Amino acid sequence: MRTPYAPGARVGLPDSAVARLGENRGRPGRRLFTSDLSVNEFLLVRAAGFDPLGLVLGTSIYHIGFQFPRLFQNQELTVLTQAMSPARDLAMTRMEEEADLLGADGVVGVRLHVARRGVGASLAEFVAIGTAIRHREGKPFRAPDGRPFTSDLSGQDFWTLLRAGYRPVSLVMGNCVYHVALQGMAQAISQIGRNVELQNYTQALYDARELALTRMQAEAEAEQAEGIVGAEVRDDSHGWGSHTVEFFAIGTAIVPISEDHELPLPSLVLPLTG
Repeated sequence: MRTPYAPGARVGLPDSAVARLGENRGRPGRRLFTSDLSVNEFLLVRAAGFDPLGLVLGTSIYHIGFQFPRLFQNQELTVLTQAMSPARDLAMTRMEEEADLLGADGVVGVRLHVARRGVGASLAEFVAIGTAIRHREGKPFRAPDGRPFTSDLSGQDFWTLLRAGYRPVSLVMGNCVYHVALQGMAQAISQIGRNVELQNYTQALYDARELALTRMQAEAEAEQAEGIVGAEVRDDSHGWGSHTVEFFAIGTAIVPISEDHELPLPSLVLPLTG
């Protein structure tokens, strides 16, 4: 679950970021913005009634603890699960605080990265980055708790979602770090040369994905969302070895803004390239 949002908080933001964003917001006349949107995405965001304000990011370098797994038993490694979740939460919160500094209604095209750093095998940097936007006519688009909305939808999907009578509320996530049990010697020998399902592997990965999806859905329910779009489940061992893997579920929670949910008619586009 996300930590409670405190509007106006600047916890963890460097002074240089606060100065840069404050200068951009207070610049008289025509303002300069930065964005990682493509040209088409930029134009579609503008067509949806929003103006890009700036590239915003949040980061957190986190020490990942260690947990001794039971080698021949499938189990969630709760120490690792509970490290990865708040680390991402810190990065997301700082990105939202940067967006708040710009007076944004939300952040689109959010990307989350995890990178191991050479300063220590147990250290990882978590980065959240996206483009802060604001509605041109001042309509309310923030989440119910006052935080800027977040979404990993592309500019085109964001435009289509609004045209269809929905809006994004929050990027919702769920994770699970799981240890897949090793096979016993007798079991490994009995499978040599045979086509056979490895049931302990199947069950372990199945259980881990379900835990990640359940936790993502719980975040969406806490946001009072109607559904989640663009959901996907990623997996990565993050250097822990082949029998320890994190399953990470992520998607955009949405709510309706209109009773009319007509989809825009598709148009035929013919590429000029071969």
